[in-house]
Amino acid sequence: MDSLSSHLLTALALIFVIEGLLYAIFPKHIQKMMAIASQLPEQKFKSFGAAMISLGVLGVWVLQKL
Repeated sequence: MDSLSSHLLTALALIFVIEGLLYAIFPKHIQKMMAIASQLPEQKFKSFGAAMISLGVLGVWVLQKL
């Protein structure tokens, strides 16, 4: 497997680990956050998603420059 696909699969696996830890450690908080999120309009989710993508791309770029 080439380096890029290996890195992408590793990053995806780490997302599952981190998200799983949050669900395991803070189940009540996650449920409360999901209840609140279900009340938000779709545009808020789109804006949040776009902001997270931007921060993620910026973070990867900064880490590659170090």
